Amino acid sequence: MPDITAVGSERLVGTIRRECLDFLIPINERHLRRILTEFTTHYNRGRPHSALGPGIPEPPQDSLPATDQRHQLPIGYCIKSKLVLGGLHHEYRLEKEAA
Repeated sequence: MPDITAVGSERLVGTIRRECLDFLIPINERHLRRILTEFTTHYNRGRPHSALGPGIPEPPQDSLPATDQRHQLPIGYCIKSKLVLGGLHHEYRLEKEAA
């Protein structure tokens, strides 16, 4: 039976390869470290994980306003996107609209 740590490590390496390094070619070690640092932040803070349902490992601390319509934006809010790894991935969040 394989060690759980080894299986988890293989899964993580596979995720990094499939979602990151299959699309980017690091030009040197410093570039690779910068890519992996940015992907690690995205992986832990912005990417949904199936084992957590619709959740992410480090959810934002901001509380979102309640709305009675599940598929409707709260009044006074808009969706903002953030590019990750130069646009390879995107993270989305709700922000209050300017008054």
